[in-house]
Amino acid sequence: MEKTWLKSYPAGVPAEIDVAQYRSLVELLEESFKKHAGATAYRFMGKTISFGQVDQQSRAFAAYLQGLGLAKGDRVAVMMPNVPQYPVTVAAILRAGYVVVNVNPLYTPRELEHQLKDSGAKVIVMIENFATTLQAVAANVPTKTVILTALGDMLGFPKSLIVNYVVRNVKKMVPAFDLPGAVRFNDALNQGRGKALRAATVGPDDIAVLQYTGGTTGVSKGAVLLHRNLVANILQSEAWYQPALKKIPAGEQVVTICALPIYHIFGFNTNMMLGMRMGGCNILIANPRDLPAVFKDLKGQKFHSFPAVNTLFNAMAHHPDFGSVDWRSLVISVGGGMAVQSGTAKIWLEKTGCPIVEGYGLSETSPSATCNPVDSTAYSGNIGLPMPNTELELLDDDGNEVPLGTPGEIAIRGPQVMAGYWQRPDETAKVMTADGFFRTGDIGTVDERGYFRIVDRKKDMILVSGFNVYPNEVEDVVSQLDGVLECAAVGMPDAKAGELVKLFVVRSKPDLTEKQVQAFCEANLTGYKRPKVVVFRDELPKTNVGKILRRELRDKG
Repeated sequence: MEKTWLKSYPAGVPAEIDVAQYRSLVELLEESFKKHAGATAYRFMGKTISFGQVDQQSRAFAAYLQGLGLAKGDRVAVMMPNVPQYPVTVAAILRAGYVVVNVNPLYTPRELEHQLKDSGAKVIVMIENFATTLQAVAANVPTKTVILTALGDMLGFPKSLIVNYVVRNVKKMVPAFDLPGAVRFNDALNQGRGKALRAATVGPDDIAVLQYTGGTTGVSKGAVLLHRNLVANILQSEAWYQPALKKIPAGEQVVTICALPIYHIFGFNTNMMLGMRMGGCNILIANPRDLPAVFKDLKGQKFHSFPAVNTLFNAMAHHPDFGSVDWRSLVISVGGGMAVQSGTAKIWLEKTGCPIVEGYGLSETSPSATCNPVDSTAYSGNIGLPMPNTELELLDDDGNEVPLGTPGEIAIRGPQVMAGYWQRPDETAKVMTADGFFRTGDIGTVDERGYFRIVDRKKDMILVSGFNVYPNEVEDVVSQLDGVLECAAVGMPDAKAGELVKLFVVRSKPDLTEKQVQAFCEANLTGYKRPKVVVFRDELPKTNVGKILRRELRDKG
């Protein structure tokens, strides 16, 4: 495909950047620690943690890990929410020469067992709130070294004692567990302080992270992300964000709201690693579902950047506490992880004056592949332009490019594309083309300006009497109806048409009726796209990142 998108690039964003500025994430981290030692890297529950402190603590923890006798490239699992211990642990694993295995702390025992077995992780560093999950499968996994941390462990005396006491004894958030031999995080730090850290010899082609895919298409697979993949995407994102970052007064530190889980690739690179590169501060939000607590955390804070998913933007914009926060310094709101809906984009722009710029990517692309220009002034409904050094093609089932205007499977080539799936050459072969493109499974179109648009996942497409219906389109239309908070469209078997469209709706106004929804759809969607069944729900099932689980809705009807 001719790179038509380059003519639509914002002024000052180059088509190509030097993605080999660092040999590894370790080199990038070391530079940041030296350059920004006195600056605040994280704010958490009223406590500030400097880059210098992250440097010292991760150095100590890395030395402790090396003392366990692990070999270069051994996997270390990390299972915790957005707490300061997380970036310290990740920096330590990388500096010691090991591989980070990001684990969702909300996993069930079955899911955790699969990931620990599949990755072969020898060590797990986890928050104690979920220790019972590990206890249930401890006998079945290769992970024999367990390091436990508590929510308040990095808040300093006496706050850490108070927070940990409340979490354990008042809120009862730590179920009783029994993990013999488990080491406490702060004890590990203390032991490491007395040891020298041996510099790890890691290079661009060494594995940095195993990022497990959500598993919505079957068994969860580990995307192998090399140091050069992640470094490239950090630098690509930094270059792409420049037009917005220039709006921040010279000398002012970039402050980002970190509500995305940083064990997810979007938060990992867009918040934590990009923050490291730019010497920026992340406001860590441990539980973005607790909106009153989120607004309390943000009250009185000045911030510039907010990457999030549609569901969080939407929930916050509709919350009564929204006005308690000062949004005037916000210059970039990046939407990813799922489609941004026009209703959400509209209310966000009205309330903050900062448009949501939608991007697109996957665990397999570290994650960012495309993004709308950050100097956009309005919602476009598309996923934007390929990032610097990135190519996109639209392919048919046989791997041939489709003509302009025809939907095809989005395929991506660039320095951020994974090396493959961990120990699954068969699965890797299914998604990688001979010329290095990664087939995403997402169906998209591109216009003459080079802007790409997702029309849907292959597997989510609904076939009504031979016509393709894309749930994203139905949901985007319905989300604009006053009284609709959230919605999801799925295909259900139908004797007459093969499939019919079933719509699940969460109301923001209790008096919204099925008749009103149907009338709105009739006015905005052609016949075969209209939902035949409308079901009202109090909430929709979601992943911890906020993606609506259409499959679960479809399976449970």
